[in-house]
Amino acid sequence: MEMTLHLRKGGSAMDANVIKRNELLANTVIKGLSSRNMCGYYAADAHAACELALELIGEGATVAMGGCASAQEIGLVDAVKEGNYTFIDRDRMADKRAAMLAAYDADVFLSSVNAITENGVLVNIDGNSNRVSAIAQGPKKVVFIVGMNKVCSDVDAAIKRARNVAAPTNAQRFGLSTPCTKTGACANCTSPDTICCQFLITRYSRHAGRIHVILVNEVLGF
Repeated sequence: MEMTLHLRKGGSAMDANVIKRNELLANTVIKGLSSRNMCGYYAADAHAACELALELIGEGATVAMGGCASAQEIGLVDAVKEGNYTFIDRDRMADKRAAMLAAYDADVFLSSVNAITENGVLVNIDGNSNRVSAIAQGPKKVVFIVGMNKVCSDVDAAIKRARNVAAPTNAQRFGLSTPCTKTGACANCTSPDTICCQFLITRYSRHAGRIHVILVNEVLGF
């Protein structure tokens, strides 16, 4: 199935040369995603990314998410909460397990990635594994919000980023006691607090139109 290249442009205070580089790199990633039966888009700023995400979600949809800082940073979570959507807000639900299970039947699951390769492979690690399991199967559509800071050259580099940048930062954010919170680097630990329990590498989507990746010309997430 042929995928369309979607480029969104808007204002940005970023240096013109950085903007051009990110546009060219995003174009490469989008082509890689298309070859893997996934849809890729480029948004020049957070506002354009939020607007595009809302278009992809569609009014009236049931929406769930993992702990996606990127979606919050572009204003998407607030827009969903305030708009004509049914938001499964696990932070407000007393039964967290029920919220996680409800996410599998959602119309749309919002997420980011820990890293993405230049040829369109998505890399994620998870502790409770509700996020990676929902990415793999369940929700009808998955919309990823991905800052250009997360693009890596290949899968090895993407895994290294996930383990040595995303994981230590998130472990610190959650106040966990892991070696990486003390050193800033992965120790390949088996600490009870480890958030590196499950690794998901998404190299192809069997279901066309299910996975949508919005690449944003911003530094987003961890």
